[in-house]
Amino acid sequence: KEEGHAIIIITHKLNEVKEISDRVAILRKGEYITTVNTAETNEQELTEWMVGRKIDLNIDRPHMDKTRPLLELRDVSIRNDEGATAIDDVNFYIRGGEILGVAGIAGCGQKELCEAIAGLRPIEKGQMIHKGDNIVGLPPKQILEKGISMSFIPEDRLGMGLVGNMDITDNMMLRSYTKGKSVFLDRERPKNLAEEIIKSLKVITPNTHTPVRRLSGGNIQKILVGREIASSPKVLMAAYPVRGLDINASYTIYNLLTEQKDNGVAVVFVGEDLDVLIELCDRILVINSGKVTGIVDGRNTTKEEIGLLMTKSEKASKEEKQNEQ
Repeated sequence: KEEGHAIIIITHKLNEVKEISDRVAILRKGEYITTVNTAETNEQELTEWMVGRKIDLNIDRPHMDKTRPLLELRDVSIRNDEGATAIDDVNFYIRGGEILGVAGIAGCGQKELCEAIAGLRPIEKGQMIHKGDNIVGLPPKQILEKGISMSFIPEDRLGMGLVGNMDITDNMMLRSYTKGKSVFLDRERPKNLAEEIIKSLKVITPNTHTPVRRLSGGNIQKILVGREIASSPKVLMAAYPVRGLDINASYTIYNLLTEQKDNGVAVVFVGEDLDVLIELCDRILVINSGKVTGIVDGRNTTKEEIGLLMTKSEKASKEEKQNEQ
């Protein structure tokens, strides 16, 4: 800008718009709405133009009852795809009826941690305890018999979450195909579920037979989240579930996760927006280079405290605790 260049930035993050732009043009569903001077507008007004109606920008965070841990990780270590240590000797627990946030610089082990809890990645060392039993290494069916069902909303929507070339109904069947009584699978229930998700989450699609890859990122994410929640999990993990989504779709996802918390589900939320983590989560686990550098109360922490923990070594964290004692 100082060198005289014209710069166009496309973003859903209104704090970025407010901080660095001079003017902002609003588009909604492919149509131009208006252009305003950034200094003369605010986030609420921009949101209403983007969505076409008034929207509450506050995230509801109901009170959390301190129940016993539903799942506890003890001295857990996990390797990444290259064989290097991604998570190194971490210890923490997850309660039913709470949202546990996970914060950290990208690539610090958040992805591998979620995949390991979901059973998609082997745990190199350590225990995952549910009601006194270590469930590491058990087959999914046996884990389910112990009363711990899990759902995972992965970062890679079309790589791990959904199959892009399959339609919405068939993607519902990926969660229930084992319930088929014969080679002729029951398509009625998955179709009904697809229609229910489309209606309740306001998914924009021609019909349930539309290939998922033809939908927008927000609608793909709604389908994935709706499918995983419909399986009635005890533990729900969401890795960057609002990345790339507009503000309206983002708040839809936040409200869905809060509803799951109200239903007693243990929700693990991996996010990159510290403001959202602080407003949404009951506790926030901070990871740096595969180590837990702190666990803070979402109601009492600040972005500055989380930022320091994201860059702090485990050694410094231990020394600080010793000094406090």
